[in-house]
Amino acid sequence: MKRLLLAAALSLATLTASAVDMAITAADAHAAVQKADSKVLLVDVRDPVEIMFVGFTDAAHVNIPYLIVDRTKWNAEKNVFKTFQNPDFAAQIKAELDRRGLGTDAEVITMCRSGSERGEPSATFLRANGFPNARYVEHGFQGSPIKDGPQKGFRLQNGWQNSGLPWSMKLNPDKMYRSDRP
Repeated sequence: MKRLLLAAALSLATLTASAVDMAITAADAHAAVQKADSKVLLVDVRDPVEIMFVGFTDAAHVNIPYLIVDRTKWNAEKNVFKTFQNPDFAAQIKAELDRRGLGTDAEVITMCRSGSERGEPSATFLRANGFPNARYVEHGFQGSPIKDGPQKGFRLQNGWQNSGLPWSMKLNPDKMYRSDRP
């Protein structure tokens, strides 16, 4: 019984360490990508239309959406367009790694708007599908919303944009997920 409890405790500790290890700050992600011998792939996993209105960092190697907005289907309950998981997400990540001469064991860092809706789930999905070093940018591109005061709801804290890291409203067409090319 003691061995069973010890094994369970060790398993739980491993899961906890793994979950914490998945998150990376925007500043640390930027530093990892900037290293001369970097073996990191930074992937913006937002829908490209969102990027068009929110901004982009050219430090990202590529935009491969984890969830894609389906503009033909409406979610009346949430009052938004429905989204669906990109069925080719893992294959597109693998192709991008191959293009850069990296294996599936390379560090893949995903970034969405907030870190929670697509960043963490996409990293979890990648880990479950053969990419053991997948991580996500904590607080994502825009950061967390302010909870109180006159700027309540505005994303003006943490995240990529609020960490003084490079970004702009100009998109790099060579890095964007586009349906007009293979």
